[in-house]
Amino acid sequence: MGTNRVLSQEEIDNVFKKMSGKSASSKAMVQAMPYDFRRPDRIPKDQLREIHLLHENFCRNLAGSLSAYLRASVTVNLISVLQLSYSEFLQCFPSPTSISILSLRPYEGKGVLELNPSLVFPIIEILMGGQGKPSSTPKREITEIERSILESAQRLILRDLREAWTSVANFDLALEKTETEPQLVQTLSPNEAVVAVGVEVRVGECMGMLNFGVPAIIIKMLRQRFDQRWNQRRSAPTQEERERILSLIQPARLEIEAVLDGATIALQSLIRMQVGDIIALDYPVERPVQVTIGGKQKHMARIAMRGGKKVVQVEASAEQTRLPVLPDVPV
Repeated sequence: MGTNRVLSQEEIDNVFKKMSGKSASSKAMVQAMPYDFRRPDRIPKDQLREIHLLHENFCRNLAGSLSAYLRASVTVNLISVLQLSYSEFLQCFPSPTSISILSLRPYEGKGVLELNPSLVFPIIEILMGGQGKPSSTPKREITEIERSILESAQRLILRDLREAWTSVANFDLALEKTETEPQLVQTLSPNEAVVAVGVEVRVGECMGMLNFGVPAIIIKMLRQRFDQRWNQRRSAPTQEERERILSLIQPARLEIEAVLDGATIALQSLIRMQVGDIIALDYPVERPVQVTIGGKQKHMARIAMRGGKKVVQVEASAEQTRLPVLPDVPV
């Protein structure tokens, strides 16, 4: 049987004092934070940065490939590289759309490649001989015939995507199945993490999005490969690499010029100039001549003769501006 008892003011003060002492001691403790188990594990920013660089190369290659294939002006820009849950990734797609399910052999899991209708129908129209104008984009699912026509462009996209990932992983990236409704694509659980890549593609006057998703678990498995790629990029080139780069640039042709400065002429004299007139350069033979390569000053030289032709003899680099006065000796 309970009893009703009224606390005195002194007893109430003692209770608050005890509670305040406990709260003061708990300030030094780490505060517990609620954890949402639906939140995907985060991928390090440096790894996302590497994925960003991979797909920048993909965009450059795809722009050239699609331009040649469609015989149209194509620009491709990387918009975003984000980590999302699979359900959030699917919510980014319009309905209906073109969603391709990809194999990622030798790794388990499936990739997703989505092409917006605003991009799909212009590509199909161009492949059928049309102009691919924005006003002609229908709001419907693609037919079986249109799907077979689009597969050639999809294989081209997968080829460039596969090559972009070669430095990290040799994905098979084979087309397994195509869907039109995002809710029907259930290759992962809704809360599983996905690395989503958003790419803007402009074909002529039309613009649409290309979205590519990879399960985050596969990206984590490739962490060591990403670290190796980062270290290789940061390390200094070896002697063998320098020789290889030199062998590649040696055939390059550069424009070299010897500039004689100092001659000026009035506009009135220029207007009256006729064929056969002589312009006095007023340039002493012993004065150094500037030699430019690719438009940049690199050397200082002397005017000379060789085989009956006027030539310049390199005497010093551009940094050495003061040269001794030498006689004009034929080379």
